[in-house]
Amino acid sequence: MAVLINRGFKEKFLGLAPLLLLYFLSATETDTKFTNHFEILSFELQLIIVYYWKLKNPSLLGNGHIFLAGLINDIITGLPMCTSAIVYLVVSLVASYIKNITVNTSLFSDWFTFIVALFFSQLVYITLISNFTEISFSYIDIFYTSFFTFLFYPFFWIVFNQYRTIVLGKRDE
Repeated sequence: MAVLINRGFKEKFLGLAPLLLLYFLSATETDTKFTNHFEILSFELQLIIVYYWKLKNPSLLGNGHIFLAGLINDIITGLPMCTSAIVYLVVSLVASYIKNITVNTSLFSDWFTFIVALFFSQLVYITLISNFTEISFSYIDIFYTSFFTFLFYPFFWIVFNQYRTIVLGKRDE
């Protein structure tokens, strides 16, 4: 009996790993900005996590979790409240829309539609920062971050797909 409970706990815990990773990246100052080593290399892994998992397993990342992770990220990074939360929710909204209109998904279709999610999320970010704060930002830095986030999406798509196949036992439809 204890073995069954332990195995069930492990499966549930491993199933929640993407959600825990999102919270971990939001709650720590673990950053995917490698500007110390390379001047322009930075990407937003949180956006990749939100987009991929809202496409593949929408019940895992609820909008409440996404909003809370964004709030935590705002507190840690010092951004105005709800900036990251709204950006994450925009990515979630685009992913939900794509999931509803798409029959078959593949790496190419997910990657192509990720451009739309990145565009709208960065547009919302620029609008919020420029209209409601006096924080200075560089359009070129936002472009580089978006570009590398887009560029690294296929790598994380493959990693997350392997994770879904091995741990969750799910394959693409």
